[in-house]
Amino acid sequence: MDFMDIAGIVFACTAANHLGLIAAISSVLHRQLPFISCVKCFSFWAVLAYCLLGGCSVITSLAISFLSAWSAVWLDLLMGIIDHFYIKVYEQIYPTADTAQSDT
Repeated sequence: MDFMDIAGIVFACTAANHLGLIAAISSVLHRQLPFISCVKCFSFWAVLAYCLLGGCSVITSLAISFLSAWSAVWLDLLMGIIDHFYIKVYEQIYPTADTAQSDT
């Protein structure tokens, strides 16, 4: 079990949900995917499977999985804050009034 692998799993699960990949998969499949459509659940189950398959004890696997789920919530919040700042900066760099004037 490697910390970087677990951090990568949490980041991948959170980013997939945050960027809308899971919602796109759900719409293509025409099914709700409750265990992976939540960053906490997806991170928990993915890390739990990784730890158990990697040979960790059940208690250790559960503890790491719960910590990963909790971390995923904060990572998702951080991604939302970064999105908010990105939109503000993007609007300052590319104001909509300038693009409308350049089209005429």
